[in-house]
Amino acid sequence: MKNLIELKNISKIFKTEAGEFPALKNINLSIGRGEFVGVIGKSGSGKSTLINMITGIDKPTSGKVYVDGSPIHNMDENSIAKYRGKKMGIVFQFFQLLPNLTAIENIMLPMDFTNTYDKDVREKKALEILESVDIADQAYKMPAMLSGGQQQRVAIGRALANDPPILFADEPTGNLDSKTSEKIFSLFEELVRRNKTVLMVTHDEDQARRVNRSLVISDGEIIEEFLAGTFPTLSESELIWMTKRLKRKNYKGGQIILKKDMPVDSLYLVTKGKVEIVLHVDGMAEMVVAEFCCGQYFGEIELLRHSNSVATARAAIGSEVEVATLPKDDFLNLLNRSSETKKQVDKVAKIRLAENIQKTKRK
Repeated sequence: MKNLIELKNISKIFKTEAGEFPALKNINLSIGRGEFVGVIGKSGSGKSTLINMITGIDKPTSGKVYVDGSPIHNMDENSIAKYRGKKMGIVFQFFQLLPNLTAIENIMLPMDFTNTYDKDVREKKALEILESVDIADQAYKMPAMLSGGQQQRVAIGRALANDPPILFADEPTGNLDSKTSEKIFSLFEELVRRNKTVLMVTHDEDQARRVNRSLVISDGEIIEEFLAGTFPTLSESELIWMTKRLKRKNYKGGQIILKKDMPVDSLYLVTKGKVEIVLHVDGMAEMVVAEFCCGQYFGEIELLRHSNSVATARAAIGSEVEVATLPKDDFLNLLNRSSETKKQVDKVAKIRLAENIQKTKRK
């Protein structure tokens, strides 16, 4: 699978005395390797349930979950426990270190469980991990002798014990002071630079703004957070509706996304990297008239005018680009549903057209 995590039509219904409670509603989600994803939402919105579906701690009522190509939804308890030990690292808010084991013994525990390394190298591996999280000097101390920040570093080290590709963190800085929280968050950023995928549940708005991608969960449904900033006039239900219809595509630097004079059948929203808009003026070299980054969109001019593309859109050289596409009919339907959004899009389109005309005249 191209993505490390794939959720397909996931629903989770809990049975309560008051009746059935839908914690997750038909969620589709893809997360790639090396992404730092923040999961945001109010208490009871479905954040922890989502994490439990991916880690296999709980089973979906319907739908499929794939992690690194493996069908988590079909695994029995023993299989998922072994798989989780090798492929996933989990960091809890309250650390959950075993109090009767030293820091290094807590790190070695997942190695013992999965038999990942030979016994005679496990201590050395654990020390290397403690070094990587900057707490090797506390290796042989009991958890009770460590500060909250130190315990959380040990917990992160334990999650990394078997070098898993994915790290899950449920409010990992919720019980730490701001200075220690910043150090822990910086550690997660470093792990992402090492191509680990980090999925973090957080209430911290500052941290949420620093991740590569944010998912907002509302009443068991996902909203791509960048949409709320891109289209601030949309209601929450409209944002959920739009999120469900987006399809993601990836492009390498220099690759053409949309060619001049080609039919435009979607609105393009940049979710990662930088996109260049290029005009070709008769008798002259190509000219980059605009650059769009995460949260910006293009293609609206052609969709509003029902015309072919007026320019070429390509991934900027040296930039890995991801765009989310919204089909033309859905885009026009959205504008019909929200007059304020239509005004906003019309205004942007007029400004861009005027700017492009001015730039070509100057050339």
